[in-house]
Amino acid sequence: MVQQQRQIIALGGGGFPIESENLSLERFILEQAHVPNPAVCLLPTARGDADSYVVRFYDAFSKLACRPSHISLFQRTPDLRSYIFHQDVIYVGGGNTKSMLGVWREWGIPELLKEAYESGIVLAGTSAGAICWFGQGVTDSFADKLSVLDCLGFLQGSCCPHYDSEPERKPAYHNLLLNGEIYPGIAIDNSVAVHFLEGEISQIVASRPEGKAYFVRAIKGSVMEDPFAVEYIGVP
Repeated sequence: MVQQQRQIIALGGGGFPIESENLSLERFILEQAHVPNPAVCLLPTARGDADSYVVRFYDAFSKLACRPSHISLFQRTPDLRSYIFHQDVIYVGGGNTKSMLGVWREWGIPELLKEAYESGIVLAGTSAGAICWFGQGVTDSFADKLSVLDCLGFLQGSCCPHYDSEPERKPAYHNLLLNGEIYPGIAIDNSVAVHFLEGEISQIVASRPEGKAYFVRAIKGSVMEDPFAVEYIGVP
């Protein structure tokens, strides 16, 4: 595999689990591997490797020019280093981010993913699979409230997914920023993907025309939202 730039693609929500008839974001992710018929591997850990989630992944990616597979950490687990480094794209699914990171650390996956990232394997994911790459994320892993979670730190700042689709997300993120509990960062709507090259935003795309993303920060007791330019790539 020819070494590429370091790449992460963070989806605010949606994608194949919800938009099975609109796979434009999945196509975009695969295109960033810059190889024909890329190998794409799902890490469904945040859903406890739920069979239904894995089936939806195969149903979607089998329609695209790629070689889909997945890694289970709750059944017989393959040699992780060998498996990960035979992939062109690693796709992390949504679910409980805190539980996912705990299981990953037991298996040594954060170190393997960092090495994969440095080698040019594309890292991508939705919801939990988006916030996990940042320094911090806004998570619903806890039942009582949205909270700050320290994540892998491959990308600087924080991330809040589902910014337009879950009404409690925006006020929770704003309060955390105002209280100084979370780094400034990126808020991402459902159906929007933020593409990072070498740790910097390269492009933001959406599978529906109203999808948006913002840089969000607190300044002198107020929260500022600066919208990014978003390219609509969805089907008509």
